[in-house]
Amino acid sequence: MTELDCTMTMKRTELLERLDQLSASELRAWLAQELTQKRLGLAWERDAIEHDKALNGNIVLPAVSSELSHFPECGETGNLIIEGDNFDSLRLLRSTHAGKVRVIYIDPPYNTGAKDWVYNDAYVSKTDRWKHSKWLEFLYQRLLIARELLAPDGVMLISINDENRSRLELLLDEVMPGRRLGTMVWRTRQGSNAKQACFMSADHEHILVYGNAGFAFHGFEKSYAMYSNDDEDPRGAWRTSDLTLGFSYKERPNLYYPLEDPSTGIFYPPNPDRVWVYATEKRLKPGQKVQAKTMEEFIALKQILFPRDDQRVVVWETVNDLLNAIDSGDVPMSGKTPLLRRGLPGLDCFVGVPVGFGRPQFKRYKADLKNKRQPLSSWIVPRFEIDEYDAPSSFVSTTNKEGANGIAEIFGSRVFNYAKPLTLLRHLLDQATGPDDIVLDFFAGSGTTGHAVMELNEKDGGNRKFILCSSTEATKREPDKNICRDICAERIRRVLKARQRDGINNANEGFAYLSLDLVEEADLDFEGMPDHASALVALRKTGLLRSHLEDDDILVAAEDETAAILICRRVTEKTLSQLSQWPAQRLVIYSPRPDSVRSALAEHRTIDSFPLDDAFRRAQSVRKAFEEELIE
Repeated sequence: MTELDCTMTMKRTELLERLDQLSASELRAWLAQELTQKRLGLAWERDAIEHDKALNGNIVLPAVSSELSHFPECGETGNLIIEGDNFDSLRLLRSTHAGKVRVIYIDPPYNTGAKDWVYNDAYVSKTDRWKHSKWLEFLYQRLLIARELLAPDGVMLISINDENRSRLELLLDEVMPGRRLGTMVWRTRQGSNAKQACFMSADHEHILVYGNAGFAFHGFEKSYAMYSNDDEDPRGAWRTSDLTLGFSYKERPNLYYPLEDPSTGIFYPPNPDRVWVYATEKRLKPGQKVQAKTMEEFIALKQILFPRDDQRVVVWETVNDLLNAIDSGDVPMSGKTPLLRRGLPGLDCFVGVPVGFGRPQFKRYKADLKNKRQPLSSWIVPRFEIDEYDAPSSFVSTTNKEGANGIAEIFGSRVFNYAKPLTLLRHLLDQATGPDDIVLDFFAGSGTTGHAVMELNEKDGGNRKFILCSSTEATKREPDKNICRDICAERIRRVLKARQRDGINNANEGFAYLSLDLVEEADLDFEGMPDHASALVALRKTGLLRSHLEDDDILVAAEDETAAILICRRVTEKTLSQLSQWPAQRLVIYSPRPDSVRSALAEHRTIDSFPLDDAFRRAQSVRKAFEEELIE
């Protein structure tokens, strides 16, 4: 038995020894893994019981920092920057944004063996035996929650290097079965002299695309430069297109037949390697129907363009004449491919009749196009190839050129390595979002995704919102390090100020900066504060956060002309007086003294008065529902 087998056996033995100590839910989780999760595909070392325990061990409450936030002129924003472990950020968002996010873009750590990520104080080294398992489990926990945030027409876009693409795809197949839409490839740089054993420079990365059933990219406007109407056809502009289909005569024998021009009597041989697109009525069985029109119908509509006077026409009087022409290569051609060859069926059809050496084409009308747009290409190339590649708007800058230089332009130095190019994120989000969508990046890094959202809103006048989640990445060596505060949020803040200096003053632009407080369920009544409740309720009801002063006794979570949801920090005579004069007729109020509020106001207006902890109950119910789903 190998050392690996011994380790796995020991772990399983330890679990078996303590089965009687497991709760019913933990036992079901273990049995589910043992009996149903051993399948062909991806496998990694994980202890399902410990995973489920850690998954929902406490409640995540948001705390808005007025000092670090940058609220817009209108006083409220749906843009969020969340500081903390992104696992906890996702748990919070699960209770506030489930089913609301249109696009999730992430650029996760690539499991290179370097210290390229800092979460839970766990580094993965090149020699770590469980390197891939730790990385997969790390992503699995987060992706499992992230999928619940996607809208019915939402999509997840994940950047990954070539080395780990296959593992991540298999993991996503587990998390989002049946929802793989494809993979994009983009050039990250020009050829490098990096030392490779096989002298091959890895100059590309992948973007994995997993989406719900309602998702589709926008695509690009088709170019109609090739359409014209020189013959003044009343059906409008048209162009010529191929009349053949990519199947051989053996694969589609019913589409392999001689085509006759009824106005001249000239016959045109089919291509044995690419048969005609449309069927002929002469080959249809009684009662048989075709999806499109027949070739004869298109000829009657004058949509088959036959060659005219400038083509060569030959008549072979005998079969031997035809065979001699075949042997000498003097037959109609498609490029360098002869259309008539020995052994082909129906050669006698071309004996004794005029055979044209030109090729018929199809007259395709612009008005008949089923889709006015062309799809997004899976091949994204750098700008230095812009004159060599025909893919409109598929050009982005490289990581080194734009990603690093863009950071340096904003901060004055390269304070963050390996930032994705702004053009890449702008290109992807332009294709995947509408003007009012929510975009989430829970590996936000330097905040490129938020920057791209703001530029798109400027471009089309949209009101997209971004949610950026980033950790501090503090270590024992650098305990004061805070990537989220000092890089991500600071970048967005500087971009906003630069836009204002340039005269771009959008009253809706800004962000709320949130930190996360982890509270044990048993301590929720004592540690759940009014400010927590205000942020939670506001995000659930409206997706927007408002700025509040520290001495405000009443926090507005949501409000319109008829109703308001309010959270009271303190219940005093002054507070009750303010509530009694509140303009909205119906009030929903959370406070430390719900009975006092109810008795003071119930006679004057419609009021629902609840204790503060009621504002936290949904966070608990969502957590428990998610836990039950995992176990099942």
